[in-house]
Amino acid sequence: MPTLSPTSPARAIPRSGIRTLMELALRDPDALHLEIGEPDATPPAHVLDAVARAGRDGRLGYTSSLGLDELREAGAERIARRSGARADASSVVVTHGAMNGLATVMTALLGPGDEVLLPDPTFPNWAMAARACAAVPTTYPAHAREGFVPRVEDVEAAITPRTRALVVCSPNNPTGAVYPAATLEALVELARRHDLWVLSDECYEAITFDTPHVSPAAFDTDGRVLVFHSMSKTYAMTGWRIGLAHLPDPELVEIVGHVAEATLACPSAGGQHAALAALTGSQEWVHDAVESYWDRRDAAVRLLTARGLRFSEPDGAFYLMVDVGTPDTDAFATRLLARRHVAVAPGSTFGRGAQRMVRVSLAAPRDRMLEGLSRLADEVRPAAGSAVRAAAAR
Repeated sequence: MPTLSPTSPARAIPRSGIRTLMELALRDPDALHLEIGEPDATPPAHVLDAVARAGRDGRLGYTSSLGLDELREAGAERIARRSGARADASSVVVTHGAMNGLATVMTALLGPGDEVLLPDPTFPNWAMAARACAAVPTTYPAHAREGFVPRVEDVEAAITPRTRALVVCSPNNPTGAVYPAATLEALVELARRHDLWVLSDECYEAITFDTPHVSPAAFDTDGRVLVFHSMSKTYAMTGWRIGLAHLPDPELVEIVGHVAEATLACPSAGGQHAALAALTGSQEWVHDAVESYWDRRDAAVRLLTARGLRFSEPDGAFYLMVDVGTPDTDAFATRLLARRHVAVAPGSTFGRGAQRMVRVSLAAPRDRMLEGLSRLADEVRPAAGSAVRAAAAR
């Protein structure tokens, strides 16, 4: 039997600790799933109706590798309005989810040994995508004491002669931090000085609490900021796998199209019709969903504060980072699942900046999310939990 190539870049791709925990939790029928960013709602009714119509009309076949023209146009309008980019249909590519867009663009931009700078704490799939194309993921810190907003001087200190791209994510996964406009403007200027691409992951741009979303594209003057949007979180369309990438460079659009031809043929036609309906239809569903996540954030903050746990209060996305008092977050997460049937994402999967923390999803149903947090608090501070329950009984 032939052997696998020892030099294949795929050998360097690590497992995601999020998926590892999820697969363990799927074996537990009693598990409360707080480990993955999965909205607890179904997509808006008009989105489902649009897909059904497309199926009945025979419009679910192959599309262009770059996506449906009308969806690219709607995507350009959305990106221009929400991100401030100078977008038109020719600069927008429909991707198989935002992560596929990021991975495809990394393949187009990066060569073996090129470095891409990621925030720490980091979403692990960024590093996985970099390693898949033989690039080298490096990190810049975003400290809890700074609300997980990076300092520009720390980012600059992490740049080397091999750095080619900088990943920015606001609202941030896993921390929920929303970066101020001044920080983003300074990061774009830093990228300009060092001639770097800026890959802006804006999957959670619609989900903020009090603090408005600002895109680095609003400060771009020479087409170096590439914006990635997703239908997954905003419209509860995780399994539909549709994202949007704004790529101002026509040559980059062409190369990304070639990569798509080689790997996907085209994005899902059904998902594209759903995305078009989502973008062009009523946004009331989105408003209500964000209000719900906001309410869950506030309820989680009250519970954790009452139980005396340390945590970072998010300004956006739907995640909460909780200090569990031990650096071995893999062991803690495994123990929490085994003993209390609660699944959370261990901080180890997000890098050094998430030491002693676990990520909790606020997108789970409210009652199950609060029950899971209560059990997590019992695991971290069991004596305090007993005292709280006894006081409540009186």
